[in-house]
Amino acid sequence: MDNKIKITFPDGSVKEFDKGVSAFDIANSISKRLAEEVLVAQVNGVDKDLYAPINEDSEIKLFKFDSDEGKKVYWHTTSHMMAQAIEELFPGARFGVGPPIENGFYYDVDSDKKFSDEDLKKIEDKMLEISKRDLKPHRVEMPRLEAIEYFKSKRNDPYKVEILETIAKDEDNVSLYEQGNFTDLCRGPHLPSTAKVKAVKLLSVSGSYWRGDENRQQLQRIYGISFPKQKDLDEHLKNLEEAKKRDHRKLGQELELFMISQMVGSGLPIWLPKGAIVRQELENFLKNEQFKRGYEPVYTPHIGKIDLYKTSGHYPYYKESQFPPLEFEDETGKKEQYLLKPMNCPHHFQVYNHKPRSYKDLPVRLAEFGTVYRYEQSGELAGLLRVRGFTQDDSHLFCRQDQLLDEVCNVIELTQFVAKTVGLDNLNIRLSFRDKENKTKYGGTDELWDKAEQDVKDAADRMGLNYTIAIGEASFYGPKIDFIVKDSLNRKWQLGTVQVDYVQPVNFNMEYTGADGQKHRPVVIHRAPFGSMERFVALLIENFAGYFPLWLAPVQVMVIPLTDAHKEYARGVFEKLKDEKIRVSLDDRNEKVGYKIREAETKKVPYMLVLGDKEMNEGLVSIREHKKGDTGKMELNKFIEIIKLKVSKKDISY
Repeated sequence: MDNKIKITFPDGSVKEFDKGVSAFDIANSISKRLAEEVLVAQVNGVDKDLYAPINEDSEIKLFKFDSDEGKKVYWHTTSHMMAQAIEELFPGARFGVGPPIENGFYYDVDSDKKFSDEDLKKIEDKMLEISKRDLKPHRVEMPRLEAIEYFKSKRNDPYKVEILETIAKDEDNVSLYEQGNFTDLCRGPHLPSTAKVKAVKLLSVSGSYWRGDENRQQLQRIYGISFPKQKDLDEHLKNLEEAKKRDHRKLGQELELFMISQMVGSGLPIWLPKGAIVRQELENFLKNEQFKRGYEPVYTPHIGKIDLYKTSGHYPYYKESQFPPLEFEDETGKKEQYLLKPMNCPHHFQVYNHKPRSYKDLPVRLAEFGTVYRYEQSGELAGLLRVRGFTQDDSHLFCRQDQLLDEVCNVIELTQFVAKTVGLDNLNIRLSFRDKENKTKYGGTDELWDKAEQDVKDAADRMGLNYTIAIGEASFYGPKIDFIVKDSLNRKWQLGTVQVDYVQPVNFNMEYTGADGQKHRPVVIHRAPFGSMERFVALLIENFAGYFPLWLAPVQVMVIPLTDAHKEYARGVFEKLKDEKIRVSLDDRNEKVGYKIREAETKKVPYMLVLGDKEMNEGLVSIREHKKGDTGKMELNKFIEIIKLKVSKKDISY
């Protein structure tokens, strides 16, 4: 009997090992340093504990902390260490869920103890003590029913029981992880030892409802972060302080960009005049680019009959995140249900279908800044980043198969151009494919999905994109190319997206007459370079720290007369700039000039024109640039020429 297995590495090389070899053993065979630094392994595409035995020919990847996979398992184990520390310090605590997140981890805790900052410090110290114990997280698999009994009797944790009885109800066996005297329900994997965790900081406590249900138990959600080195933690905390200054909610209020009114409703932002200018400039910019590329504008209603969304699939697939249907009686007494639209695409499909189409008509490119609605849980709302009503720069392209690759590549180019224009050119690209093991989440046939995924990959390869593939992240109707950007907290957010869809043309019986005189189905491309206008502007606020580039700045120039004697001249300068379509304000209040300048600086106005005797007598303006100070005097017409040139070039430099 052959006791050898073949292990294939990412570079394609193959080595033989004994059956039962662990990923740690494999790493150690390469180098002791690698074995010390590796945190988790991926075996045949599945994340595994380092000491899990491998008994068959496998492809393997090894991940250190500098990878997303490494950070995920590092922070996951740290969340378990936090729960263990809480249990030891505050007996009787019960635990909800404790996942790794984009930057760190959290755990939802049910405890009579109201956790204070002092308590968080105690928990931190206990976690570091647990680290020094060098505990080895150990995976235990057992039947689900046995696990339910375990959490009813030995652990007495009703939250784990509920997870096992609902979320995991279709699983025969489940896994638990033992860590010293602490045991938790968990899929894993985990670090090989708690000693890997060297530096910890618990950041905050907030309220959260069990399973996001406002009618259920309110828990305390403790957020934290951990690193293998103290200097990395110190750097992260420094970045957090900088991020607080850039928080779009804080700056949005200070700069009067948007507001949330509780009389209107949580998650339904109102754009104030200055914020509306920023959004309007972005919309105009994209509309101009779309016009050059052959897009046609449409407007569609904010609601539609529920059958529209049942046909598209949005209602069954998005049902849990939608506002309840609106019910009315028509003139015959028949009841009709309507939905606030969750997506614009079903409406655009009606535009395509409103008349016969020929192969000569394609591609058809429809575009709309359309507002859609999702009922996000209150605990998930976050300024403009996560809202209940948001506007997408939505477009749907209807094309022939032979046009598809060119159209997708053109959309990719447009999305890259948009991001680069506003300084967000450091994008991560993700190809989002379906999970073939969970086909109930998706519409359409295997044949259509295989074709769409290949189309997406071909386009990404043609454009030379450096991408990763994410299984299970596709839309229910097709695979996507997602453009991911990091915010000031290093969190990842999806902005632009390009999607290939063979499913909806079938659902809506879309057709065109081909050159052969026969009926054919078009392919649909869904695309949104900005994604959500709300999220896009939030990220711009944080990326620029509120210092919008000149072309986006709500107020581009502030005119400041030195004294009352200069107000008339200042008024003339103001009117001239206004006539030239420059966004200008006049500060002729009876305040000291220094106060006016400081206020304009606080409001992050790019340019100030300070006008006194010399300027008035010689027809000049004295220029003060934000962050730079006084930059000299020049004729007003020359200044206008410079401003208009910078705006036309979409210059983002200061």
